[in-house]
Amino acid sequence: MKYFDELKRAMNFLAADPRTVFIGQAVAVPGTAMSNTLQEVPPERLIELPVAEELQMGMTTGLALTGLVPVSIFPRWNFMLYAMNQLVNHLDKLQVMSDGGYRAKAIIRTGIGSQRPLHPQQQHVGDFTDAVGGLCTTVDVVRLVEPCDVFPAYQHALLREDGRSTILVEYGDYYSEK
Repeated sequence: MKYFDELKRAMNFLAADPRTVFIGQAVAVPGTAMSNTLQEVPPERLIELPVAEELQMGMTTGLALTGLVPVSIFPRWNFMLYAMNQLVNHLDKLQVMSDGGYRAKAIIRTGIGSQRPLHPQQQHVGDFTDAVGGLCTTVDVVRLVEPCDVFPAYQHALLREDGRSTILVEYGDYYSEK
């Protein structure tokens, strides 16, 4: 079982659920390693967005409020920093602010950029997993370190019944190394 293959299997599993929709940059068109994991997802389930991370996280929350389960893809933690207002002040706080009245479950994919064979420099390889986990009270943040971690984590994120959102953190180097 390879890391990349498990990611692809997880995306196909998510796509089989009629509630899921995939949104982000390089979702409907090639452009990142994450794009390659979506090749078998039906094109009508892919919503390509411009580079507008805060808008994307706001759309993620809105889609989740309608009962859909958005799979929101931010290829790097460094880029997802632009979405922190929407994540920390809105998606994460919905259940708390509404006293449990609103439950908006989203699945958020992000990654720690690959450093091999070419290091893309610091603005692409940040790991903000612990920091963001500390900022969120209802959104779970999960590292996907081993291939065997991948599918069960995505399966849990989709099937959980507590209405909580999940950020799944992938490692770019592992796409080809594990």
